[in-house]
Amino acid sequence: MTRILYLQNSLFGADGASSRLSRAFIDGYRDAHPDTEVVTRDLVSDGVPHLDLERAGALRGFSDGLNQAQKDVLARSDAFVQELRDADLVVIGMPMYNFGAPTQFKAWIDHIARAGVTFKYTDTGPVGLLEDKPVRVFAAHGGVHAGQPYETTTVFVKQIFGFMGIRDVRFIYAEGLNMGDEVKHQALARAEAEIAAELEALSATAA
Repeated sequence: MTRILYLQNSLFGADGASSRLSRAFIDGYRDAHPDTEVVTRDLVSDGVPHLDLERAGALRGFSDGLNQAQKDVLARSDAFVQELRDADLVVIGMPMYNFGAPTQFKAWIDHIARAGVTFKYTDTGPVGLLEDKPVRVFAAHGGVHAGQPYETTTVFVKQIFGFMGIRDVRFIYAEGLNMGDEVKHQALARAEAEIAAELEALSATAA
């Protein structure tokens, strides 16, 4: 059985373009692997809090004694980490807001990127503590931005997952979604073709 962790980040929920592409990929994977389990984490509706000093104290270990609120923070972080550890495949719906990843996704990262838990520092440099696994990111852009120096999401996502030990990270882009119906249609058609190819590649690897 395969377990998919699906991280939804669109402010539009299931109606967002990144969400629809992610679900198309997941549905295609489940068609080929009917026993697949999907764990969905909607980072918008779940309301993952951003860091403050008290929360960082719990997650980074610089509070001598944790109060109950901090213990709750740590328990939630542990649950996020365990979901990631348990997943065989991670699917991320990734809209781009102001040239970067949604703040909810960054907040989730802040809760899982923990020294001694998902990475460690050694005399020869940092070492990731998570097993490598496929991460497939479905990025929806209103304009055409992939590969531009100001588009920070791709570099950030690959860097932070690699830092924790996960290097099999690939992006599928749907761009120009706000540039007219014809451009949008073509972009979605290209993304759907890439999804089909990616599903075939993953099936071949599994076989």
